[in-house]
Amino acid sequence: MENPLPEPVRGPCALYVPPQEGTDALASSFATTYAGVVAFITVVHEGSFAKAAQRLGVGRSAISRSVQKLEIQLNTRLFLRTTRSTSLTGEGQLFYENCKPGLERIIRSIEEMHDLRSGTPRGLLRLSATVGFGRTVVAPLLSDFREAYPEIRICLLLDDGPADFVADRIDVAFCDGRMDDSQVVAKQLIPMQMLVCAAPAYVQRHAMPQTISELAQHQCINLLMACGRPYEWHFKVGGMERKFLPQAASSYNDTELVLRAVLDGHGVAQLAGYQVCEHLRTGRLVTCLAAYAPDDRGHYVCYLSRHQLPNRIRVFIDYMTQHIRALDLHCITHFTPLARD
Repeated sequence: MENPLPEPVRGPCALYVPPQEGTDALASSFATTYAGVVAFITVVHEGSFAKAAQRLGVGRSAISRSVQKLEIQLNTRLFLRTTRSTSLTGEGQLFYENCKPGLERIIRSIEEMHDLRSGTPRGLLRLSATVGFGRTVVAPLLSDFREAYPEIRICLLLDDGPADFVADRIDVAFCDGRMDDSQVVAKQLIPMQMLVCAAPAYVQRHAMPQTISELAQHQCINLLMACGRPYEWHFKVGGMERKFLPQAASSYNDTELVLRAVLDGHGVAQLAGYQVCEHLRTGRLVTCLAAYAPDDRGHYVCYLSRHQLPNRIRVFIDYMTQHIRALDLHCITHFTPLARD
């Protein structure tokens, strides 16, 4: 015959609840208070209730009550107490040996969390960026960042879709245009200019479009979304946004391939300023239709909160902000507006 379940302790302080049939040790353990375990282990470490109270910054009576409640919950005496000494019972010694490693791990975990906020930056940093901006701007800076912060590990995910901070566990995202999410902090890094460009060799053969409508007569190169649809070209006419989708001579789902096709003289494309600035300065590309350039959308670094940021995230944001802005990726040019559309 099985032994009956122990009788619950009676009285106003009776907190012990016997485990019900079908419950496991984890469910039963919820009845044991963390405060009681902390008080118990501190008494063992310090050797007395008075010293434990001093260590924890509470009154001796509070320590005594916590341990008493713990004994009631466990239905076990943990200490043998006299006016001059305090010692563990056999059950108390066993409970101490079982609890000590777990509490030490909790304390280490708490200390580690504080260290992540104020100590040496370290740990895994998960990043997200659009494919073009990630390859051209972000990735080349990561090597020097890792040299400056060798204890930070980097995981960079390139995706032209919106960053999913929760599902992909993203710490920092680089976005083309500010994210429409009130929970996301967005800090502008550099402007995002969209420029219609072509190679000089193409211009010699076909000239350059002088109006948006003339684009239909040119060999346009489109960028494709992940779903296969082409991105529309954006312009601003008379203060109003205007979208245009040209009949493409060729299309690619990679911004680097679009840029390469333009550099090779295969056609005209609308490209981001960070991709073409250096090519415009060296004369490998020329631009047109600047009078109809759309509003600057900006390139942003985004993260979920300004508060309680781990050190690795804080130093990364500061580092990338400083170094990306130093790259001089803003194509500052002056054009005479055209009188016709």
